[in-house]
Amino acid sequence: MHQEALLKEIRRKIGDKSLNDEIANILNISYDAAHRRTSLKAKFSFEEALELAKYYQISLDQLLTSDHLILAQRTSAVTKTEDLQSFFQNTLSVFENLPLSDKMTIYYSAKDIPFFYTLSDTLLSRFKIYVWMNLLNAKQVFIPFLQFSPPQFEADTQKLRRKYEDQNVAELWNGMTVSSILQQVLFYYETGLLKENEAQIILQELKELIEYIEQKTENNPKFHLYENELMHLSNDIFFHHPQQSLFALPTNMFGYILIKDAKTCDETLSYFEHQIKNSKSLNTSGNRDRKIFFNKMYEQIEVLHKKL
Repeated sequence: MHQEALLKEIRRKIGDKSLNDEIANILNISYDAAHRRTSLKAKFSFEEALELAKYYQISLDQLLTSDHLILAQRTSAVTKTEDLQSFFQNTLSVFENLPLSDKMTIYYSAKDIPFFYTLSDTLLSRFKIYVWMNLLNAKQVFIPFLQFSPPQFEADTQKLRRKYEDQNVAELWNGMTVSSILQQVLFYYETGLLKENEAQIILQELKELIEYIEQKTENNPKFHLYENELMHLSNDIFFHHPQQSLFALPTNMFGYILIKDAKTCDETLSYFEHQIKNSKSLNTSGNRDRKIFFNKMYEQIEVLHKKL
């Protein structure tokens, strides 16, 4: 049964190509040996099944699980700043293992500003890492922001941001998306761990980031931004591709459950499409609605700027 399911999925992916030729070439076996496997007269070895699944980007979830039980992968825990290096490298590997093309669309439910945008050599990026590490590590000693120096992983983060921005991206935002970082700036300022001049620089860089996203909304045809005020946003990330999709379900700021199960991914796609139907497209709704949306965020930044 499992071999039939694997062959069915391979047939779906190769279209009109010869199944026997494909199997023979990938496994480096004869045409006759491939035919015995495709006709179910011989079974794939475990290594052969893995090789085929890897080559065709087929999730073994759909072969080994039921409708109510799926296999999932958990990312490594991040509890100290040194762990971030492996997190960024692992996230890069997620992109590299997906069939990236014009058929790929990344959906992002932005409860907070997507972390891809704060992967840069700025005070804003450093502050976000500072906040994340203080929230993640219960044993973290609160030190002044000025004394915080994360490891150097700029090359990985820049590559990761480029990978993200090169794709077709659909982001769902609402009026609260920018609020969390503003609350964080205020909190650390009031505790004395963040100095006023540092806070003001972070707010200016945040404003510049929002301006960049506004320009993307106007000028980048691969980027689509939706305002969703009806449903709870959750920082879910969904990589959709007809051949292989991936659902990244957050467990914390730097922890995700990765799911490739086909049925779960189909349901996730339907869920995002439903959210988009109940959202306002800021790409197509016109300059007035777009300005109103972004001006609300600029106003929130300016209010905090004056409060400091």
